Amino acid sequence: MNQDTHLGGHHISKRFDNELEDIRNQVLTMGGLVETQVINGLKGLLEGDSEIARRVIQDDYKINEMEMEIDDACVKILARRQPAASDLRLVVMIIKIITDLERIGDQAQKLGRNQLKLFDQGDTWRVNYASKLEHLGELVSKMLNRALDAFARMDVDEALKTMAMDEKINVEFDAMMRQLITHMMEDPRTIQKSLRVSWCARALERIGDHSTNICEYVVFLVQGKDVRHIGLKQQFEMATEQS
Repeated sequence: MNQDTHLGGHHISKRFDNELEDIRNQVLTMGGLVETQVINGLKGLLEGDSEIARRVIQDDYKINEMEMEIDDACVKILARRQPAASDLRLVVMIIKIITDLERIGDQAQKLGRNQLKLFDQGDTWRVNYASKLEHLGELVSKMLNRALDAFARMDVDEALKTMAMDEKINVEFDAMMRQLITHMMEDPRTIQKSLRVSWCARALERIGDHSTNICEYVVFLVQGKDVRHIGLKQQFEMATEQS
């Protein structure tokens, strides 16, 4: 009998269970590091702290290394264990989740890089946009935290509620972009600074998108339902039908 044969819904191989749990814990550790990068990237930007911004830029390699380590561990499990059913879904979705986490790290790094450029161009942009970026950043940080919490607890309801936050983020992002475009048209001298601010806002909006992806993976992991590319109402309906 194969050592990984299921019996009564449980693995005979405790080692396999431990490997899967270890990888899940590594993902959560990576998620914690990514959260810190986002928080620090936003803090450096809003407080004009170039030291924090440089640290965010430098620490991005840690996220990249974690992604490669977890990806390698997943590939080894696929090759050695040949998991099936829910175990296969877990390993495949973890590979997707760490890709989104790595990309969130890239967006945090962009906040750091743009902070350094904005710092060189003075502080005048803060009057119109600092508070808006702060509010957008708070929404995004909360969404990322809730997405990771939904993964940690495999909570479909929390995942769906968290996904709904992305609509508000998009509305605030669009409003900010309209204001920036108007500002640039009225005063072309502000174009360079305004573009930098818009890139920061876009980085935050993209973090919301990646957090949505993580929530979608949670739904798929728990229910085996692919809720990508459908409306939020349909997502809730599908989840209700499955529960």
